[in-house]
Amino acid sequence: MENLLTQENLMFMLRGAGMSLILATFAVFFGMILGTLGAASKLSKHAPLRWIGNIYVEVIRGTPMLLQIMFFYIAIPVIYQSITGTRMNPDPYICGLIALSINSGAYSTELIRSGIQGIDKGQWEACETLGLSYFQTMRFVVLPQAFKRIIPPIVSEFITLIKDSSLISCIGATELLMSAQVLGSRTFNLIYPLLEAACLYLVMTLTISYISRRLERKLSARD
Repeated sequence: MENLLTQENLMFMLRGAGMSLILATFAVFFGMILGTLGAASKLSKHAPLRWIGNIYVEVIRGTPMLLQIMFFYIAIPVIYQSITGTRMNPDPYICGLIALSINSGAYSTELIRSGIQGIDKGQWEACETLGLSYFQTMRFVVLPQAFKRIIPPIVSEFITLIKDSSLISCIGATELLMSAQVLGSRTFNLIYPLLEAACLYLVMTLTISYISRRLERKLSARD
C-alpha cells in the first residue's frame, strides 16, 4: 500500500486523469460542432440533408463506441494502405479523440434538435418579420436559447465521455484506467490502483456536476 502512495505513482495517476479530462473536453467540443451541423441537417427542408443527418445519428448510436474506436485505429489505416500503398501509423490518442467526438456528435445532434424545436414558433415568425435570414435567426435567437436549455444533458454527455474515454486504453492510449493497470502491473497489486482510479473518476464527475448546477442556477436567475 505504501509503495502505491508515493509521489511518483500519484503523479502518474493524475496525468492519466488529466488525459481523460482533456480527451473528454475536446470530444464534447467537437461533438457540439458536429451536433449543431447534424441538427441543422435533420431540420433542413432539403431531403438529402435530412437523410445524411438521420443516417449519421442512427449508425453511430446503433453501434458500440468500442467498435468505432477500433474502426478508426485498425480499419482506416488498412483502407488507406490498400488505396495508397503507403503504411499508416495511427496515433491512438488522435483515433480515440475522433471516435469520441463523432460518437458525441450523434447524441448532441438529438439534444440540440430537441432544444431548437422547443423554441416557440412565434420567435421564428418575429425574426422573419424583422427580415432576419435563417442563418441569422439560428445564430442570434434560436441557438443561444437552445443551448441554455440543453446544458444539463450536455453536462451528462461530458461526464459520460470522461468515463468512456477509458475505452481507448484498448488501443494503447494511456488515460486513467490504463494508468491504473500499468501501476498495478508494476506493484503486482491491481486492487488499490483501480480504487484510486475510481476515486479520481468520482472527483472529476462530482466536480463537473456541481459546477453545472451552479451555472444552471445563474442562468435561471438571469431569466
